[in-house]
Amino acid sequence: MTIYAVEDEVIALNGLVDKIRKVKPEAEVRGFRLAGEALEYAERFLCDVAFVDIKMRDMDGVSFAQKLISLNPKVNIIFTTGYSEYMKEAFEMHASGYIMKPVTEKAIERELANLRYEVQNVKLTVRTFGDFEVFYKGKPVQFHMAKTKELFAYLVDRRGAVMSNRAISAVLWEDDFGGFGHRISHESYFKKIRRDLKNTLDSIGCGDVLVQEYGSLGIYPNAIDCDYYRFLESDTSLYRGEYMSQYSWSEMTHAMLESRVD
Repeated sequence: MTIYAVEDEVIALNGLVDKIRKVKPEAEVRGFRLAGEALEYAERFLCDVAFVDIKMRDMDGVSFAQKLISLNPKVNIIFTTGYSEYMKEAFEMHASGYIMKPVTEKAIERELANLRYEVQNVKLTVRTFGDFEVFYKGKPVQFHMAKTKELFAYLVDRRGAVMSNRAISAVLWEDDFGGFGHRISHESYFKKIRRDLKNTLDSIGCGDVLVQEYGSLGIYPNAIDCDYYRFLESDTSLYRGEYMSQYSWSEMTHAMLESRVD
């Protein structure tokens, strides 16, 4: 579960984040003082729950919540405020909950136990140490083409960076040159594997892992359970000396991993 806490007062924000972590220690909790900053982050990393102060300096909480819902219609909005007059407006927009300040651990626990939208905990499991493999509910995901699987592997390697189709193609076909040193275009083939990747993930209900923009592509890192990501969060015991062994472009990341365990 990924939880945002959005509150422009430093002391209040730190207190809210600490209380959420005590109530839900297994959750990923991120705090933001600026609503605009939280929205920028939400464009890359979806959240399941957002605790939102209604009165903030850069944007009112209701407007922020509406924008967050446009990014993720199933996000659970829990308003935190000292002003009861906003309660009607909050429930008209189908907020999950409403907490009057001061926010207590008991109130947080109550709201998290009664979310409007169920939080889906089933994620794609991605193994990068050794050969690259993807699993869903314990079973390997079957990619129709080897290049489709490699495309997903590279997006995992980039950890949420949204890159142009051209930049990705240059990596996937790094040594593919024709006469006079001109790189061969793979534009139509790339569109095919990009479509195949989306269809493959959609078929198992995981299409929302992808960040799709016109002419570019990425993933939401917190939508997958990945050994590489857990390593970066300090679980160094997972690394066994190999990283995406079947792909030559993985060597740079492999070198970084080696430097961290030396």
